Amino acid sequence: MNPFKEKPAKIQSLFTDREKNYTKPYNKHEVNPYTRTRIILMNGTEFEANWFCHQAARHTNNTDLRREMAAKRMQEKNQQLDISLLKPEDESQLEHTIGYEQLAVDLTAELAKREKDFYVKKALDFALLEDFDHLYRYADLLEMREGVLAEQLVGKYTEVMPGRPTVAHHRHPMDNVRRPINSKSADTMTTLATMIITAAEQQTMNYYMNVTTLAKDSLSRKLYREIALVEEEHVTQYEDLMDPCGSWLETALWHEYTECYLYWSCYMTETDDYIKALWEKNYVIEVSHLHKTAELLKKFEKKEACEVIPDGEFPEPLSLHENIEYVREILKNTVQYTSIGEEYALLDDIPSNAAFFTYQKQIMPKPECAPSHKVICEHIDNFGRDYRFETKKNPIPQLTDVKCDNVQVGREKGVCPSSGFKPNK
Repeated sequence: MNPFKEKPAKIQSLFTDREKNYTKPYNKHEVNPYTRTRIILMNGTEFEANWFCHQAARHTNNTDLRREMAAKRMQEKNQQLDISLLKPEDESQLEHTIGYEQLAVDLTAELAKREKDFYVKKALDFALLEDFDHLYRYADLLEMREGVLAEQLVGKYTEVMPGRPTVAHHRHPMDNVRRPINSKSADTMTTLATMIITAAEQQTMNYYMNVTTLAKDSLSRKLYREIALVEEEHVTQYEDLMDPCGSWLETALWHEYTECYLYWSCYMTETDDYIKALWEKNYVIEVSHLHKTAELLKKFEKKEACEVIPDGEFPEPLSLHENIEYVREILKNTVQYTSIGEEYALLDDIPSNAAFFTYQKQIMPKPECAPSHKVICEHIDNFGRDYRFETKKNPIPQLTDVKCDNVQVGREKGVCPSSGFKPNK
């Protein structure tokens, strides 16, 4: 499939009666978990495209170009709202949060498994263990506050157990900066991966930042606050991987191509007929946006789209599915790694005065006071153990105790072995 070869509709013709296009929410008791995660993914993708376009408009004084971008942005906001409104009114904030974290785990794992650039793969694998642990913390809070088991929401496709403990995620901000790719030489899927994961993590960060004050008790508010700031770290890591050298319109073309690819992937993998039709409708809209952006690129920068994206053929569809064994392998091999400068290092191999240890002592002097730790302790006090959904024991022996939450793994030297990151074959 090549969206550049599709015949686009005129953008003006895509403005339709809003009331007739008000979307019907899914049934939270019947929805496939990956339908829910696709909805979250495309919500974030539309937000990223829209806000990139806003930033572009703020960096040009060309009124004709601003008008074209304004028309496209309005359609993108309509698309985002249509997707957002698929969430039903009776799905709680915490239930929806489980969907966010399942998306983070299985999207990151799927992108990592396909990644040819080892540096990008390491970034994905590294953050994967952190989102995996966030799922576990929120799942314990969900059972305590609402009596809902997360395994019912994730369909038992994604395990719920400790990863690299959240208390270990707090790094000096400068250690989250990464080297960018070069989209002109990178594999198409690598460029797509950097844009997709940035949009997804940014949406997660925004969601947590917005709902933190809506949580109904102090511990819940503090947990959202703690994890929201980790998501800020993830956004920094991933956005730094993106190619920063393209012009505004070149980068806009990549945004539209990414949206086309994702809507096509959603259409190809969706199991709900109603929502599948929505993905098809939005694909048609994005093809129109892609062709319009190509026109603008030619008009204002005298460049052809093929100079930016030489091969418009899509890679294989991006599929969201179970990744249990892959996550277990990454957990076993890399749980004791942290980020140092632009690279990743085993805790045993970095000096005791490294920024990671200094920053940890500065903002988390008593790890047992971290909200992410207190949530598990409260669950253990109430239920006699933590909440987990495991297919077998955690591959890290120090994380197998269901009656004690470990705050040393990933924070302290010599706690457990980790063999390191591995490239795809």
